[in-house]
Amino acid sequence: MSEKDAQAIVDALGGPGNITHLTHCATRLRFEVHDTAGIDKDTVEAIPVVLGAVPQGATHYQVVIGGGVQDVFNDIMALPAMKDAGGSDADAVKAAARAQGPRGKVAWIDSLFEFLSDSFRPVLGALLGASLFITFMALMATLEVIPAWNDPTAPALSPSWSFVNLAWQCVFVFLPLMIAYNAAQKVGADPWVGFAVMAVLMLPGYMALGDEATERTLFGFDIKTIDVFGLPLTINDYGSQVFPPLLMAALLGPLYKLLKKLIPANVHLVFVPFLAMLIMIPLTAFLIGPIGVYAGAGLGSALKSINDFSPLIFAIVIPLAYPFMVPLGLHWPINAIMLVNIKTLGYDFIQGPMGAWNFACFGATAGVLVLAWRQRDIQMRQTATGALTAGLLGGISEPSLYGIHLRFKRIYPRMLVGCFVGGLIIGIGGGVKTTAFVFTSLLTIPAFSNMYLYMIAVAAAFFTAMFLIIVSGFRSPEQQADFEAIRAADEAAAAVAEEAPDAAAPAEEVAEVTVAAAPAQPGAGAAAGAVAVAEVEAPARGPISEICSPVSGIVLPLEEVPDPAFAAGSVGHGVAIDPTGDTVFAPANATVVAMQPTGHAVGMVLDGGIELLIHIGIDTVQMAGEGFTVHVEAGQKVRAGTALVTFDREKIEAAGYSPVTPVVVMNTKKFLSVTGVAEGLSPVGTPIIAVESKPFTPKTG
Repeated sequence: MSEKDAQAIVDALGGPGNITHLTHCATRLRFEVHDTAGIDKDTVEAIPVVLGAVPQGATHYQVVIGGGVQDVFNDIMALPAMKDAGGSDADAVKAAARAQGPRGKVAWIDSLFEFLSDSFRPVLGALLGASLFITFMALMATLEVIPAWNDPTAPALSPSWSFVNLAWQCVFVFLPLMIAYNAAQKVGADPWVGFAVMAVLMLPGYMALGDEATERTLFGFDIKTIDVFGLPLTINDYGSQVFPPLLMAALLGPLYKLLKKLIPANVHLVFVPFLAMLIMIPLTAFLIGPIGVYAGAGLGSALKSINDFSPLIFAIVIPLAYPFMVPLGLHWPINAIMLVNIKTLGYDFIQGPMGAWNFACFGATAGVLVLAWRQRDIQMRQTATGALTAGLLGGISEPSLYGIHLRFKRIYPRMLVGCFVGGLIIGIGGGVKTTAFVFTSLLTIPAFSNMYLYMIAVAAAFFTAMFLIIVSGFRSPEQQADFEAIRAADEAAAAVAEEAPDAAAPAEEVAEVTVAAAPAQPGAGAAAGAVAVAEVEAPARGPISEICSPVSGIVLPLEEVPDPAFAAGSVGHGVAIDPTGDTVFAPANATVVAMQPTGHAVGMVLDGGIELLIHIGIDTVQMAGEGFTVHVEAGQKVRAGTALVTFDREKIEAAGYSPVTPVVVMNTKKFLSVTGVAEGLSPVGTPIIAVESKPFTPKTG
C-alpha cells in the first residue's frame, strides 16, 4: 500500500469533501459519503489494492481490501486532505465526550461553548508564545538578573529589558481586539467591524477621558464615570479583558443579520457596517463593556472566595474537574476568568491547581509511551511521543486527551489519582499563584510564585499517573487481546511472506496438483493432513491447489450469500457453506494471521501462499462473540485438522443472522483462477475450491 493508492481511493470516492466518515472491519473499508451517485465502481475496482467495491444506498459505500485493510485505513487517514474530511478521529472523540454531558443534548449550550471555543482557539498560538516570554522574564527576576518586572514597587526595567517585556504585553493588552475579531466572525458578522467596535474602547483618547472622570462606588466596585451627551460613561481599562468583546459579538451577530435583511443588497457594503458601528459603539461603551468587566470580576471574586475559604478543597477540586471540563469545552470560561483575575487582582490562583491536572495528563501519556515501546506498538508510540512533546513543552493537553485518553477509558481513573495527589500537595502548601497567564508546561514553571511547591506537586501528579498506567496498562483486557492478535498477525504474515515458497513456482514440463486436506471425519475418506499429488501433462497451465471444506455443510455458490460484498466476489472468489457441523477446522497446514475476538472470522495463510478467509455467518460480528468459542489465536501455526472455532448455529439464527459461511481466497488476483469444485452436502475434508496458479513464463535474454 502506498500514499498514491490511498489518494486514489479517496479521489475515486469523490474526494475528501464527499467523505463524512470512515471505519473498517476485517476485510473492507466502510465509507459514509454525502452521495454515492457520482462514484464510478469500475474506477474504484481498478485501483491495485482494491478487491472490489459495493455501493450501499445513497450515502454508504464499501471498498473491499482484504487482510491488509488496517494498513490501507491508516494510509488514508494519514493523508493531509483527510484531516478535515467529515471530522477527524479526534472530532469524533470530542463529539462522543460532549454527548455524555449537556453539550450535544441542549442546542443553545452546545452553541454557547462552540462560540467560546472558536473565539479563543485561533489566538492560542500567540498566547503560548507570550506565556514563554513571561516565563523567561520571571526566570530572569528569580535569578536576580533584572528587578521584579511585575512588582510596581520595584525599580524600573532598563530600556533593553522593557523592550523584551513588550513581547508578551502586546498579546495580552490587545487580546480584546483578537477576541472581538474571532467572536464576530463566529457569529457571522464582519470580523473587522467587531474589531473596530472594541478598538474604540482601547484608544488613548478614550482612556484620556478618565482624567476628567468622577470616581464613585457601585456594587462594591470603584468606578470612574464622565457625562457624555448627558449619559454616564464608565471609563475602564479594557486591556486583557475578554468578557466585553464576547458580549459585544454576541449582540453584533444578530444585529448584522437583521441589517442585511432590512437594507437592499446592492448597498450592503456601505450601510450594514456603518449602521452596525453606529449602534454597537455607543452600546458597547455605555453598557456592554462595563457589564462585561463587572461580570468577569464578579465570577473571579466568587472563585476567590472559595479559594480563600479553603485552598485545600479548591486545589483538589480544580484538577479533578478539569479532565471532565476540557472534553465538554467548559474550560473556556475558566480561562477567561484567569485573565480577569490577573487584570483585577494582579494575580491568578487557578492556574497552579490546573497544572496538577495537566501534568497528570502528561504523565499518563508518558506511561502509554513506555508501554508502546515495550509492546512494539509503532503507531501508539508515535502518537504518544507527539502528545507528550506538545504537553511538556507547550502545556497543551488536547493531543493527549483526544489522541489517547478518551479512546482508552482505563486511563482516566489512574490519571485522576495523579490529579488528586498534585492538587493535595498544592492545597497543603497553601496554594500557588501566578501574575501572568501561562500554559502549564515545563518551560513555564518559573512563572509561579511558590515555584518549589509547584514543582513538587506537578512532578508528583506526573509520576503517579505514569506509574499507575505502566503497572496496570492502558488498554482493557479485550483491547489488549485485540492489539496482540493484530501484532501477531502482522508478524506471522511477514514471516510467511519470507518463508513460504512462491505460489507461482516454475512448472517446468509438469504441473503439480495439491489437495490441501482437512481432518478425517466419518465418511470423509482421506487421513488428516494427507496430500494427494498427481502428475499430469499441463505445460501451458500453472499448479493447481485444492482447498477442502473446513466445516461440514451444504456448499452453495458464492452468489447466494446474503451479503453484496461476498456475493459479488469483491472479498475474493470461492464458495459458501450452509453449515451442518458446529466446528471450523484448518483446511491445511497454515498460519492464522487474523483471529477475530468475536470468533466470527478467521484469516489464514496456507502453506504455499493462499490467503483464505472463513467468515462464519453474515453480520455475526454484531453478536460480540456470543455463541462462538475460539480455539486458536493470531500468529499461531496450525496443522490440517486443527479446530479453529466452535459455533452455535441456533444462537446465530435466534439473533436474526444467517449462518451461511463464505470461504474465499482473498488474494484471488494473484492466481489464474479460483473456482468452486463442489456442490451439495460436503463433509469436512471434501475438496471445494480449486486454485490455479499463473503459469511460469521463462525469462529470455
